[in-house]
Amino acid sequence: MSEPQIEMKLPDGKVLTVERGSTSADVAAMIGPRLAKAALAAVVDGQTVSLMEPLESSGDIRILTEKDAATLTVLRHSAAHILATAVRELRPGAGIGFGPAIDEGFYYDFEVEAPFTPDDLATFEAKMAEVAAADMPFGRRRVSNEEARGLFADDPLKLERLEEFDDAEVITVYQNGPFLDLCKGPHVPSTGRLKHFKLLSAAGAYWRGDHRRQMLQRIYGTAFHTKAELDEHLHRLEEAKRRDHRRLGRELDLFQFFPVSPGAAFWTPRGTILYNTLEQFVRERQREQFLEVKTPLLYTKQLWEQSGHWGKYRENMFLVLDNETGEHDMSLKPMNCPSHHLYYASATHSYRELPLRYVTLDVLHRNEASGALSGLTRVRQFAQDDCHVYLREDQIAAEVKFLMDFILGHYDAFGLSSSLKFATRPEQRIGSDETWDRAEGALREALEATGRAYEVVPGDGAFYGPKIDFHVTDSIGRHWQLGTIQLDYNAPERFDLEYVGEDNSPHRPVVIHRAVCGSFERFIAILIEHYAGAFPTWLAPEQVRVLPVSERWTASGAELVSQLTAAGVRAQLVDRETLPYRIREAETLKVPYMAIVGEREAAAGTVAVRQRGAGNKQDVIARDEFVARLVQEIRERAQG
Repeated sequence: MSEPQIEMKLPDGKVLTVERGSTSADVAAMIGPRLAKAALAAVVDGQTVSLMEPLESSGDIRILTEKDAATLTVLRHSAAHILATAVRELRPGAGIGFGPAIDEGFYYDFEVEAPFTPDDLATFEAKMAEVAAADMPFGRRRVSNEEARGLFADDPLKLERLEEFDDAEVITVYQNGPFLDLCKGPHVPSTGRLKHFKLLSAAGAYWRGDHRRQMLQRIYGTAFHTKAELDEHLHRLEEAKRRDHRRLGRELDLFQFFPVSPGAAFWTPRGTILYNTLEQFVRERQREQFLEVKTPLLYTKQLWEQSGHWGKYRENMFLVLDNETGEHDMSLKPMNCPSHHLYYASATHSYRELPLRYVTLDVLHRNEASGALSGLTRVRQFAQDDCHVYLREDQIAAEVKFLMDFILGHYDAFGLSSSLKFATRPEQRIGSDETWDRAEGALREALEATGRAYEVVPGDGAFYGPKIDFHVTDSIGRHWQLGTIQLDYNAPERFDLEYVGEDNSPHRPVVIHRAVCGSFERFIAILIEHYAGAFPTWLAPEQVRVLPVSERWTASGAELVSQLTAAGVRAQLVDRETLPYRIREAETLKVPYMAIVGEREAAAGTVAVRQRGAGNKQDVIARDEFVARLVQEIRERAQG
């Protein structure tokens, strides 16, 4: 027979004795009335739970308030339920799917006959405010599968989910007012805790993310504890919309997309300059310590079977039909790893050669779902600064530090701050647990040796090894996952990779997969939005636009263009239309400098310089000085 009382240990070490079946809310009340009023959720033995969830055994407990970051996720999950409450009141026939919290808000999926409109969202938001004001408690109870089927008999989406539960599954439902949902929680104590929220958009979403299933309507929203935080977030969203790389890509004439080649960017002359400048920067930084190789685009499935991609990654690969066999026996390469392994294995290597760093910037193809394609951030054709390092096991720590400094130095050049995440073994993986233990232990040890802070993300590693992911923060505070360092003990076994050791015997190397930009396409999209299209001078497709006041001074302007071009500056002369028109055009294209040449400048060998962002201010300086200033700014890759 279980004990009628249990002991709950507080963060300060104090122990409270409570009746079994008491709730975290009861514990908060025992601690004090102020905490009980402010409490939103609790952490019991490391797990965030609702205040109303019964305590069944002794353990550690911490009461959470809005000061705790974890409660924002709880609040947003509750906001999703409040949204569903509002939609169900206004659209009683709407089928309900899932409604989780996500990184910057929440969503809920509904099965309805027609897409939601902006007016619908405004109506739902007003109803949500009413539901929140009613301050309905979130009630939690445990039910059997049979009972749950009765409760959701009219909700086929929920019934489908119930079919996946086994007999041992703990099934809980939450109810606020008239709305009942199949949900694990946790939730805030009542709807009244939601005060600062906004519905943002609606979009189609396939049920369970499966394009073969029915299309649902997903409503996205966000919620915060304070109005100031909500206002700041909404301002950031507006700023992100203004910076959208798809819009700026058109306005700045950088790239296009055509239906005949979905998911593949068509780079314009200006965009090609931007792309090549970035690629040149990457090559320049890698020239001394990396070996660049070019490898084929197409390989037989034999290679992909050897690497493990054919079994674990084939659905993401573009398969090619062999005319002789009538089967899909080949694939365009989605990554460069196997080709680098082939090249390494083609020669004998000494321990003295290691580490060997092979890098390839070739085009890659991945068969992304058409609905997932989005500008440059999600494409089917792209290029990576894809590197594989072959090294001895005793070199791992030093190599990880070298690669980490190299990657962070790249981001520093663009004013992007970084954070690190350590991702461990996923459910779908190749290799033994023993091999994974070695890989995770070695990479974690190397990461900790750098002294840099990091966050652990369980289960998010590559299918062949653990990894360190680099997340950058742009100028408006958004986070992007970019570079990676992945440790791989499996590839050397699969490809029988060896080096000759100091003992003159063969040994297995270790492989590190490294990318910095992630992909050039996605990195350029991030840069467009990071700079709002106003690239620093060294990166800008057009660095100077020379504008003669009239045709009389075109020859003098052309001489300046020649001088700038000879110094390596990207400059062009524009003498059509009126001067005010040409100035506005240069401003629209965000050209860093306008160099205006009139009678006085032509006679004196000077130029009237207008710098981007300086308004109508003009500085008249000697042409040699202007050229020298630009050359220095470009050479130093100044941020501006």
